[in-house]
Amino acid sequence: MGRQVNAQYNSDSEYVKAVYQIGSIVQNRQQKIWLQPDFIFRRTQDYRDHQKCLAILHEFSNRVIHERKEEIRQQRLSKGDSNNNHSAGRTSTADGNNNGDFLSHEELGRKKRLAFLDLLIEASQDGTVLSHEDIREEVDTFMFEGHDTTSAAISWILLLLGGDPAIQDRIVEEIDLIMGGDRERFPTMQELNEMKYLEACIKEGLRLYPSVPLIARHLTEDVDIDGYTLPAGTTAMIVVYQLHRNPDVFPNPDKYNPDHFLPENCRGRHPYAYIPFSAGPRNCIGQKFALLEEKSIISAVLRKYKIEAVDRRENLTLLGELILRPKNGLRIRISRRT
Repeated sequence: MGRQVNAQYNSDSEYVKAVYQIGSIVQNRQQKIWLQPDFIFRRTQDYRDHQKCLAILHEFSNRVIHERKEEIRQQRLSKGDSNNNHSAGRTSTADGNNNGDFLSHEELGRKKRLAFLDLLIEASQDGTVLSHEDIREEVDTFMFEGHDTTSAAISWILLLLGGDPAIQDRIVEEIDLIMGGDRERFPTMQELNEMKYLEACIKEGLRLYPSVPLIARHLTEDVDIDGYTLPAGTTAMIVVYQLHRNPDVFPNPDKYNPDHFLPENCRGRHPYAYIPFSAGPRNCIGQKFALLEEKSIISAVLRKYKIEAVDRRENLTLLGELILRPKNGLRIRISRRT
């Protein structure tokens, strides 16, 4: 979005607290059938807290959009280029904000780039039907869904890798081969895409511990499943966590085995047998971005450190909330790689 929330450095951030609280409220309402009718929910303290959190979240998004629109306007005025909408080549400063220079970015194959928010603003200015509310909804989606899911996934994957040094070594060998043994610089987009074994390790982690363990779909027509009919109007819950443990698809399903996602083992597999990002027309729009984030962070960690799992998976208590979390966190031990 071109903005920093600094959630890791400011645990008292009003925005961060609102994100977690509203998630807890939604989860509590889903679990208690008597809270699902609006006329009851609106009479509860949860509803009042929900509206307060929503106001905080929307105020942040609105402020970010307004400030960025003003920055773009000022940049154009200063350049005497108020009619030019082709700003897709701006480079970015270290803090993530565009600096207004019209340059290409070699790391993306010389394709020009913008922060996602800038793309939305440009689309609205180019005459596309995209109101302020439309932009805010998209910003909210990326802000809400794009941080907690990825951080949870990375945590689970590091724990799984910490239980198998041989897999870690194989990942590092792949990274060194791709990056020429340079463990200091950042990988390019092309290099990240070439890390196929790391990708298999990430996918296997998402199989065992999908960030979103349950998804719901409202049926618009009758659906027949194995002799049973789910009537139109029903809300169907899909337990992704359990779906991914089908032994007919994934032999020895509770074992962490990245080979499940090598090309020869994926061939012929039903596309809906593995859905960590959901599937179909309402799947996660950020799944490719999430995978790149996870590759970037995990590769950076493993290039410099060895990971050892302190907690054993069988001793963990899982919380099946909106995001799959361990009740008491995850513990790993790190040591510098020589």
